[in-house]
Amino acid sequence: MCKDCGCSTALGNIHGHHHHDHAHPHPHDHEHVHPPVERKTIELERKVLAENDAHAEANRSWLSQHGVTAINLISSPGTGKTFLLERTLERLRGRVSCAVITGDQCTDHDAKRLMGKGAVVKQIETINSCHLDAARVGALLPEVAGNGVKLLFIENIGNLVCPAAFDLGEHFKVALLSTTEGEDKPVKYPTLFNMAPVVVLTKMDLVPYLDWSLPKCREYLNMIRPGVFVFELSAKTGAGMEAWIEYLEKLVKP
Repeated sequence: MCKDCGCSTALGNIHGHHHHDHAHPHPHDHEHVHPPVERKTIELERKVLAENDAHAEANRSWLSQHGVTAINLISSPGTGKTFLLERTLERLRGRVSCAVITGDQCTDHDAKRLMGKGAVVKQIETINSCHLDAARVGALLPEVAGNGVKLLFIENIGNLVCPAAFDLGEHFKVALLSTTEGEDKPVKYPTLFNMAPVVVLTKMDLVPYLDWSLPKCREYLNMIRPGVFVFELSAKTGAGMEAWIEYLEKLVKP
């Protein structure tokens, strides 16, 4: 993950030792005796995540004070997060005041798709980073989630690994898994599916055309997180959407 591989801000700012040679202007016959170099392995995970976690707690406090419920949507690219959000915003329009923060490395394509659906929408372009972080999300909260917003969707960058490690201050994570990805993603990428109490199975309309097993998928999900709450839906046909919408409405604080 980012906390291990070095693509996060904290690790990216850690520099290696600078080595250089000392040239003596005059030769001499004595020897330099250098003490043995002690090599240490330093645990960096706490340092990498500590600053982000502090921002995340500040975000959570802000959201609670303003009565906003925030969910962090995480999935692979192409799972259908944006399309599901389009259909979700359309159904919640006039029923629940919503806002969206959507992340991508480049372009504002997703934000443009979501505009005009009755919600405030802001895009974060992370450029080289493979996940959203709490500081960037927090900077947008007063602008996006003020003025009576009750439900905030944070659409993370398409990635099953790094976004799972970074708390954004959300109330909980929602993992999306499409039928086109196969049944075994939960056991291949267990961190996300262990952390997400809710999983949305998307593109269920494609099941008749795929070699895909719902019982096997549910078995894998329960192996990683027993009792996980699962929605089966198709944003394209609308099948299963009403249960999803009813669930979201129940999350909203009175």
